[in-house]
Amino acid sequence: MDDLEVWFKDGLRFKCTGCGGCCTGSPGYVFLSEKDIETLSDHFKMTNVDFLKKYTRLVDGQSALLDRPGSEDCIFLKNKQCTAYEARPVQCKTFPWWVYHLREPKDWEEAAERCEGINHPDAPIVPSEEIQQQCFAYLDNLSDS
Repeated sequence: MDDLEVWFKDGLRFKCTGCGGCCTGSPGYVFLSEKDIETLSDHFKMTNVDFLKKYTRLVDGQSALLDRPGSEDCIFLKNKQCTAYEARPVQCKTFPWWVYHLREPKDWEEAAERCEGINHPDAPIVPSEEIQQQCFAYLDNLSDS
């Protein structure tokens, strides 16, 4: 992370605009840790087993959220809003602070092409320390998957 800190040591601009773009469009997976599964199961008042059967699939041996049938939208996206927002997975909570968005400035700029909140003119500058904390939270969650 020391190498990464060099280029964004002054922070980066980001503000979620609520557009839902990070939950739709391009193919991808939201991988779930055991903690994510427990949190979401509790949120929907279901057992872990029932939650897994209804809302997930196995991808490379890991549980991942389903897409809404007939689309590339997250199963929980409705009217551009997350129906599980309070219980959303760590992967979602830590967006856009993922390693592959932060390796170098061009990665951040590529992410900005898909997310209107990145470098948004009204966005506050998120301090480097907070960015790193979010990135580590994302990585820790991956290791728990």
